[in-house]
Amino acid sequence: MAEKKEILTKKLIRKCYYNWMIYNLSLYQPETMQAPALVKMFGDIREDLYPNDPEKQKELMERHLPFFNTEPFIGCIVPGIALGMEAQKAAGEDIPSELITSVKSALMGPFAGIGDALLPGTLIPILLAIGCGLSADGQITGVLFYMVVFLGIMVPLTWFLFNQGVNLGAKAAELILGNDLKDSLIKALNIVGLMVVGCIACSYAAVNIGWQYVQDGVVLVDLSSLIDSIWPKLPVYLAAIGTYYLMGKRNWSTGKTILLYLVIAIIGYFTGILVA
Repeated sequence: MAEKKEILTKKLIRKCYYNWMIYNLSLYQPETMQAPALVKMFGDIREDLYPNDPEKQKELMERHLPFFNTEPFIGCIVPGIALGMEAQKAAGEDIPSELITSVKSALMGPFAGIGDALLPGTLIPILLAIGCGLSADGQITGVLFYMVVFLGIMVPLTWFLFNQGVNLGAKAAELILGNDLKDSLIKALNIVGLMVVGCIACSYAAVNIGWQYVQDGVVLVDLSSLIDSIWPKLPVYLAAIGTYYLMGKRNWSTGKTILLYLVIAIIGYFTGILVA
């Protein structure tokens, strides 16, 4: 363990962390996805792991060229784990190359699920909703709020997770995959994410019903007000359910769905059923 610490100085760990965070989506294509970022990360420290040993360095690079894809922020723990395992292997511990590849493959999916539910599904929509509110009149306040708060959360969080991965090394797979906690966590975060998206949709989306029953110049029935008094935002809810059915069940594309709603909006506007 002392050898491992000597190989992985704080400076080297910091260099690897920067490489992952900066390059994780570089050369992003279906065949390798985020693997080039790992190659870049290990390429910069190959001499530190295997000094003057071109063959070992070549094997190191080849281990990380195959397909790899995870959520880049929460999932940064996986490259950290790979780094810890590579340091252990370079220090002489009995860690087969196949184990490193297998651990990456096993962990990238669960952390992608957790990260996607926690960030794009929960945190980012919340921050964007607050930012949009702060910039409602065109101010730059909301943009600055989003940038400062997002980076203020992500930089320390990703640095902590990356370091935890390095410290765990080969023990990580057993600790993370050895119980059912990950499945419950992913399910819970997905539920929270759906609730957040639903709340934001109701806050910012609007379907205004324009139909009114008027007699002698007096509005006797305003359908929009009637619906809101019984079930606020019911038209938005129905539109969301309709969108889910078309895209989730009928496999409609985004463009086709938007075109349908555009036609409905035009017809509704000129018939008076919908109003701006």
